[in-house]
Amino acid sequence: MTRLTEQPWLEAAPTLAVMDALDAAGGAGCARFVGGCVRNALLGQPVDDVDIATTLEPPQVVAALEAAGLKAVPTGVAHGTITGVAERRPFEITTLRRDVSTDGRNATVAFTTSWEEDAARRDFRLNALYADRAGEVFDPTGQGAADCTAGRIVFVGDPETRIREDYLRILRFFRFHAWYGRGEPDVAGLEACRALASGMARLSAERISRELLKLLAAADPVPAVRAMADSGVLHQVLPDGADPDALEAMAALTRDPELRLSVLLPDDPTAVDAALRRLRFANAARERLVETVREPLPLDATDQQVRAAAYRAGVQAARDRLLRAAAKAGGGADPVRERLAVLDGWAAPRLPIGGKDIAALGVSPGPETGRLLKAFEDSWIADDFPAEGHQARLEALFSAGRG
Repeated sequence: MTRLTEQPWLEAAPTLAVMDALDAAGGAGCARFVGGCVRNALLGQPVDDVDIATTLEPPQVVAALEAAGLKAVPTGVAHGTITGVAERRPFEITTLRRDVSTDGRNATVAFTTSWEEDAARRDFRLNALYADRAGEVFDPTGQGAADCTAGRIVFVGDPETRIREDYLRILRFFRFHAWYGRGEPDVAGLEACRALASGMARLSAERISRELLKLLAAADPVPAVRAMADSGVLHQVLPDGADPDALEAMAALTRDPELRLSVLLPDDPTAVDAALRRLRFANAARERLVETVREPLPLDATDQQVRAAAYRAGVQAARDRLLRAAAKAGGGADPVRERLAVLDGWAAPRLPIGGKDIAALGVSPGPETGRLLKAFEDSWIADDFPAEGHQARLEALFSAGRG
């Protein structure tokens, strides 16, 4: 018998309140913890979300929660999911299900009281784990707990069948390998992903981009990304030329999944913009990554060049460009840290002159004002933002323009 130990969330007041409510309605054992919370507890990893599976159907779950004075939110009633809220903590509560039909991205389900049927429709054996409120683990596939211990990501049943039910499981296979796998990926699972990779075209771009960023947020996503590249899966998601070697260097520098993604994208900002629009990335992330590749900032840039880039594009963009340059060059952390230190505590100064200063020289508002402002700014930046001599600089530029 496998039992969860030293898990504060099992005995936390909000958890007990929800389980008490469900047991009062359906009897002891009608609800069990499921999926990630059980898996992570077995692995000794943090548990952020506590999901619950139950034999109660959604209306019964709602009634049970409300009878106990808890909030019930119908977040996914069609698929059997109600979110219970106790002391402001959410618990996703889902009725046991079996698939009636699938189309590669969505499923029509029927409710069941069979824990085995519910486990059979899940993606990987280490996610098809349940635990009762005492922490006793139930493993319907017979291999889920062992997979956790061994670091194996193995589909429940036939891999191709599981993938045809939802092609996002291809990306999830690599994402879970990055987070929880050890050694080489499961051969049968990898071959199924290779054979069915083109099916990901059926998926929404938003689902793909979310899964990709989750994968890249793993401590070491490189082996999984190499396997994606070798199997042809990466080509289905990103433009040709993605470089896992550069990702390895970037992964050593930062856990930021967006920056890690940047080294898998082309050096051309137009191509980056097109790729991220196709994947429906949020505007802020897309703009950040486009800016990262817009103007390279090499590691041998002078302090002045680093500050100039930060002034023109922003401190974050300058930092991102330096990190990307380091990763693409395959260098160590020390050179880029030295360059990044130039920006520590540095804030871009304000342009010390304006239109009034130019008008004082007798220049009428118009194109000449804009030309002088730009010429002053370029000269001031090139001299590393001196704090004095602004009037003399402006007058020299004005005189040179008249000459």
